[in-house]
Amino acid sequence: MKRNIKTIATTLLASLTLVGCNDLDTKPGNYYVSSEQKEDAILSNPELAKAGVVGISSTFNTFGGVYDANDGNHFDFGWPAVLMFTECMGTDMVAPNTGYNHFASSGNYNLGNNNNAVNNMSWYYAYKIINSANSVVETVGTEPEDDELKLYSAQGLANRAYAYFILAQLFQDTYVGSGDKLAVPIITNENSSEAAVNGCPRATVQEVYDQILSDLDQAIKNLENTTYSVSAIADTGSKRFISLGTAYGLRARVNLVMNKWQEAAADAAKAISTSKATPYSMTDVAKPAFNNPDDPSWMWCVYIDVNDRVVTSQIVNWASHMGSLNFGYASVGAWKMINKSLFDYINSTDVRKGWWLNGSGASANLNDSQVTYLTQQQATPYVQVKFAPYQNVIGTTTNATSVILMRVEEMYLIQAEATAMAGNPTEGKRLLEEFVKTYRDPEYVCDGTSAADIQESVWMQRRIELWGEGLAYFDLLRLNKGLDRRGGGWDSSWVYNVPAPLKPLLVPNGEMDANPLIQAQNPTWSKPTAVADN
Repeated sequence: MKRNIKTIATTLLASLTLVGCNDLDTKPGNYYVSSEQKEDAILSNPELAKAGVVGISSTFNTFGGVYDANDGNHFDFGWPAVLMFTECMGTDMVAPNTGYNHFASSGNYNLGNNNNAVNNMSWYYAYKIINSANSVVETVGTEPEDDELKLYSAQGLANRAYAYFILAQLFQDTYVGSGDKLAVPIITNENSSEAAVNGCPRATVQEVYDQILSDLDQAIKNLENTTYSVSAIADTGSKRFISLGTAYGLRARVNLVMNKWQEAAADAAKAISTSKATPYSMTDVAKPAFNNPDDPSWMWCVYIDVNDRVVTSQIVNWASHMGSLNFGYASVGAWKMINKSLFDYINSTDVRKGWWLNGSGASANLNDSQVTYLTQQQATPYVQVKFAPYQNVIGTTTNATSVILMRVEEMYLIQAEATAMAGNPTEGKRLLEEFVKTYRDPEYVCDGTSAADIQESVWMQRRIELWGEGLAYFDLLRLNKGLDRRGGGWDSSWVYNVPAPLKPLLVPNGEMDANPLIQAQNPTWSKPTAVADN
């Protein structure tokens, strides 16, 4: 193990400040513990490091971490809320303009200022993950020699990379062509103490991606060289931790955004083989599903326990705002619906057509009890029935559904796109058709022949397959798509046609005020003007 452990005092700057302290830094009487003594303590009792790893996963699942969720701010339930905000910023998750829709600020796209829920929560929760990850990396090092500590170090490194990956995409233009633009501050275990005192400037996009890849490369190396699996960290909910397959999946995502096509295809293939995850079958998804982290297609998730505060609140959780078949905001009018044009694009032979109600309010994927419940709740056409309620109990008030962060199906789609874009569109087309025909639609045919055609076809399949899973808006950014909501079934005041490139979020006001080294802000932008619908 590298003997460079020092006192942790990481501060997230601004009114969103957090300080992460390691109890191993001092012993009774406030005598300082040397790095060698601390290392010996960790080696003799790895449970201390394990607790920090569990703490990282807990940061994803927070009740009211930014806004007072006890005072009506029922959109603040941690990282799943960030993913829902970004979904609602796009084109494909349609939600009504109603008081029950706590994500209306994303729907109306009034986000070009430096003090809104989207930029505050994205920034705060990402740096909260980084803070927790830094504490683990500070404690165990980046290249520990101990077999068990390799697993824990990888968790810190990979989670830190993921958080910076999200920040880089939201707070600056996409990677290609933007390397010299300012992204976000890079705070690691090495500079956290200095940043806490003096602040930290925004690093360039290139510098942030260099950090992301460095962390993921080392995390993968550690995971490849340990005999410990993520199940060794906790008895339940092991998929909240990052396995080797998931680490490959994260690097596949990063390489895809960087247009490193061969690397993305190779990492996606490794994610599939290493994780041993298998896609949901047609039978599996011919009914509401996607509610069980033990399902073999899940690779990574935000694990939710029935005793978590977000669950005992009943309504301040992801399932409340997403779920059509359980108690919550969605089922009383804040429905989450699919873009009508996208629904019309789906083949009638595709099992996913039943993931949403059709224009007549029906779905072939529902049983009689589910139909009765949705009728009683006055569900509208195009409402999602993709996500089943917790333990499949219709109308349940126990909204303890875990939230998907990665499924293996995404890796098949990355492999197809990246293979085509790497210079082999024929093989990319074959991979895409094989996946869709095997698992979703036996009649599917990809009409494209060029690499650009295959990329567009994969994007359409991603829009369908990964709907509601927090990836759609990031696809608009990386593919340089505009925001065209015409024909989607949106409220007339939210029908926008915004040309590409979509603008980055502004650094939060609190961060600008408290961090003296952040002097450059992203340009403000105005709420779009609604256009005539198709």
